[in-house]
Amino acid sequence: MKDVILVVEDENNIRSNMIAFLEAEGFEAMPAKDGAEALELFSDKSPDLIILDLMLPKIDGLEVCKQVRRDSDVPIIMVTARDEEIDKLLGLELGADDYITKPFSLRELKARIKAVLRRTKSGVAKSDEEEILTFGCLSVNLDRREVKKEGEVVELTPSEYAILTTLCQNVGRPYSRLQLLNATLGESYAGYERAIDTHVSNLRKKIESNPQKPVYILTVYGLGYKFGDQYEVNQ
Repeated sequence: MKDVILVVEDENNIRSNMIAFLEAEGFEAMPAKDGAEALELFSDKSPDLIILDLMLPKIDGLEVCKQVRRDSDVPIIMVTARDEEIDKLLGLELGADDYITKPFSLRELKARIKAVLRRTKSGVAKSDEEEILTFGCLSVNLDRREVKKEGEVVELTPSEYAILTTLCQNVGRPYSRLQLLNATLGESYAGYERAIDTHVSNLRKKIESNPQKPVYILTVYGLGYKFGDQYEVNQ
C-alpha cells in the first residue's frame, strides 16, 4: 500500500508542485489549503504523515499540530518561510518530528519524509516471545513499539520513541547530541543539534516521575545524554 501524505500549504503553486512530486515518487498525496481543511482531512482520512506549513489561513500550523497531537502520534514535518530558532523549538515542543525551512528542494523533502517514515515503521521483527525492556516502572515493548509507565501506555511521537529506544538499548552509554541526531533522525536530517534537547525535554515530561530530577534520560554535561537505570539519579 502507498503511504498517504497530507500536504498542508496555502500557496497554490507550492502545494501543487509538492503533490505532483510526491505522487510521482509513489506516495498518495492529499492537499489542504488551510488549517481547517487539514484538520477535517486528518480526521476523515488518517494519513501516514503530515507536511504542515506554519503560516496558514483560518487555523495556523502550530494550532493544527497541537490539535492533531491530542489524538494521534502521526509524524509531522513542519514547513516555514521563517528561520527563527523560536519557531523551530515551538514546533518541536508541540510534537512535530522534523522541521524544514523554505526554500527547500523537493529531493530534500523526500529524504526527510523517508527518514521519518522509516523511524515510524522500524521495529524488531516479530517473534514468538516479545522483546520487552523493563526499567523500574517503565517498560518498552520493542515488538509492539509500545511504552508503558506504571502499566499505562505513554503516547510518544516517532522522534521521542526513536531517542528512547536508542538510549535504553544501550544503558549507560553516553551519546552526543549529534550522535543522537544521526542515530534517531538519520544523516539526511539538516536541522541542528539542540533540537534533541527539546525532544528529550518532552520525553522526560512523559516518562519521568519528576522531569527536574530524571532517573532514565540523564544529561551528560558537555556532551549529550545517556540512559540510566531506576537507581541512578541525575543531580
